[in-house]
Amino acid sequence: MEVDLERLDLTTSADRRGLVAFMTGNPFPFHVGGTPSVREMESRMESGIYDDADHRSFWLVHPELGRIGFTRLEDLSDPTPMLDLRLEERFRGRGLGAPCLGAVTRHVFEEIRADRFEGQTRHDNIAMRRTFEKCGWVKEAHYRQGWPVPGGEAADSVAYAMLRRDWETGEMTPFQGVEIRR
Repeated sequence: MEVDLERLDLTTSADRRGLVAFMTGNPFPFHVGGTPSVREMESRMESGIYDDADHRSFWLVHPELGRIGFTRLEDLSDPTPMLDLRLEERFRGRGLGAPCLGAVTRHVFEEIRADRFEGQTRHDNIAMRRTFEKCGWVKEAHYRQGWPVPGGEAADSVAYAMLRRDWETGEMTPFQGVEIRR
């Protein structure tokens, strides 16, 4: 099952309304900022964080289910773009994360021509961590208390990445380095 990426065009009122409805109408407990208000969304859209030289946003479109989520690529001027992936609440837990991540990864390596692609999530976002691993992404870092949680103790943050050559060959490039002994 292929998922397509449909570029957001925030100059159209339909995409602006759609993005506001999507972001304010779904809980995002594992994302910094959670579920924004309409006012916050309007401010974010005006700031350019969804579409400028460093950001590109897409709807995730399933051939039978239609629009099932949203993804935003960040840090496009850096050698390693970052991932923001969100599924509509009613489509979570249905095995759609892997095809979505696969489509975004393919886009980054084929269209943007990056050599490395990174994503981070909270340590307790088991569904996303399993999706990364199912898609061949490698856990590269675990940041203790690195994820801010409003009104609570910071959660651990976990970083995963995919290298272009790993994506092309289907094999993981081994880590380089020397073990340090005490």
